[in-house]
Amino acid sequence: MRETDKRSVAVMALGGTIAMVKGKGGEKGGVVPTLAGEALVAAVPGLDAVADVHAQSFRQLPSAQLGYDDLDGLAAAIGQLDNGGCDGVVVTQGTDTIEETAFVLDRLLDLEMPVVVTGAMRNPTEVGADGPANLLAAVRVASSEAVRGMGCVVVFNDEIHAARFVRKTHTSRLDTFQSPACGRIGWITEDRVRVVARVPRMPVVRGPVTRNDARVALVKIALGDRGEQVRALQGAGFSALVVEATGGGHVPREVADALEAAARAMPVVLASRTGSGEVLAHTYGFPGSETDLLRRGLIRAGWLDGLKAKALLTLLLRRESRTSAQVAEAFAAWA
Repeated sequence: MRETDKRSVAVMALGGTIAMVKGKGGEKGGVVPTLAGEALVAAVPGLDAVADVHAQSFRQLPSAQLGYDDLDGLAAAIGQLDNGGCDGVVVTQGTDTIEETAFVLDRLLDLEMPVVVTGAMRNPTEVGADGPANLLAAVRVASSEAVRGMGCVVVFNDEIHAARFVRKTHTSRLDTFQSPACGRIGWITEDRVRVVARVPRMPVVRGPVTRNDARVALVKIALGDRGEQVRALQGAGFSALVVEATGGGHVPREVADALEAAARAMPVVLASRTGSGEVLAHTYGFPGSETDLLRRGLIRAGWLDGLKAKALLTLLLRRESRTSAQVAEAFAAWA
C-alpha cells in the first residue's frame, strides 16, 4: 500500500471517561460509560480525511471493571481484524488501567499492524474535553507506516509511548501518561507522526487459555512491615504473588522469611515499588536484600514494574506456565 493511500482503521470502544456522560440522577449523578464507538468517531471533525474508520463497541465499562477475559477476547478480535486486511486498530478505554491493557495486548499480539490504545482525562461534558484530539492522534498513528511492527503503543496528549514502559502518573492531568524508564518514543506535530525511537520486540505469550481462575496478588512493602500480609495471602486462594520491594529489591528480614515460605508454595516475583529502573541481582548481600531473596526462590522481574509483572504473570498462569521454573524462564527475557 502506498503512503498516500487512505488506511483502514478499526476503532474498538471499551467505555471509560472518553465515552462518559451524565447518567440517571441529573446534576447530582456522576458520569457513566454511555457513548458507543460510532458516537466517539462522529465527534471528531476531519477524521474521515485521515483514514477509513470503522467503529464498534466491544465493551461499555469503566476501565476498573475490565478483566482478563475481556482482554483475551479483545486480542482475539484484533487478530481477526488483522486477518481481514485492517491496517490499524485503535482501542479506546478508561485511563485507570490503560497501562495494563496496552501491556497485555503487547504480550498477546504478534502483529505488524499498529495497535494503539487511547482515552481521555476529561469527559465529553467538560470544558476542554481531550477525547476527540486523542482519538484523532491515535488514528493518525494507527494508519502510519512508521509504527508498523512496533507492537502496542499508547497515544495520549500528542505523544507516543511504548506499552512496556508507559505509566499513568497523575490522577487528573492531561499529560498523565509518561514513560519514566526511557521517555516517549514519538509524537504528532502538524498532523505528522514522528517516531524517534524503536523498541525491540519481546516474547509474546502464546497458547489458549486453559485456566481463567488464576489470581495473582500484588503486595507493596513499606517501612515497618513484618510479613503478616504475605502470610495471610497463602491461604486466600491466590495462584502467585508479585511483591513490590523497596529500592532495588529489598525487604525487612521478617518479610523475607514470609516470602521464602510463600515461594515454596507458589511463584513469587520480585519487583520494585519505585516504578522505574531494574530490580538488582547481586549488589547487596544483607538478609532481605535482592541477593538473599533470589536465593530464597523469588523470581526477578527485571525492569518490569509491579503492575506489568502482575499482568505478565497472570497471562502465564492462565495458560500452561504454572510452575516457578516455567515462570522464571518467561521472566528471564525481562531480567
